[in-house]
Amino acid sequence: MNSKIITLFIVSFLLSTAIKAQVLQTVPNVDLKKYAGKWFETASFPQRFQKKCHCTTAEYTSTDKGYIIVENSCNKDSIKGKLSYIKGKAFVVKNTGNAKLKVQFFWPFKGDYWIIDLAVDYSYAVVSNPNKQYLWILSRTPKMDVTVYKQILIRLKEKGFDLTKLKITEQI
Repeated sequence: MNSKIITLFIVSFLLSTAIKAQVLQTVPNVDLKKYAGKWFETASFPQRFQKKCHCTTAEYTSTDKGYIIVENSCNKDSIKGKLSYIKGKAFVVKNTGNAKLKVQFFWPFKGDYWIIDLAVDYSYAVVSNPNKQYLWILSRTPKMDVTVYKQILIRLKEKGFDLTKLKITEQI
């Protein structure tokens, strides 16, 4: 094999690995009282547990017990389908400005919930995990402003997300 081709292959491999391995940054600080409330899923990387979901929402409620109640729901099979609901808990990871949480729906399993983008007025949030396997774009309203959505996509691409996996969530 030609040494130029080998060098080109190695450089390409290293660059693609560096992009994928790019450390995901969270927002510096989250006011959990402002974050609490109902969120509508605008788009996500589809997950098995969300199969056939429409009108997906998440509701967060602070407790005086040191955790947050997480209530996720969606309509199965169609926008008027049967309601599917699950309740869990989220625990703030210390020294993360409240931007990293551990979410638990089934004991003892906990998953990473990292807030990686957040509007100043808490009108939208973007959530993922360190390996970028999960992605949710959330809005306080069922329909997100198209310009805001496009700006979020630009930032996600800069962070190395594969946006071909992103699916828009149908909302009423």
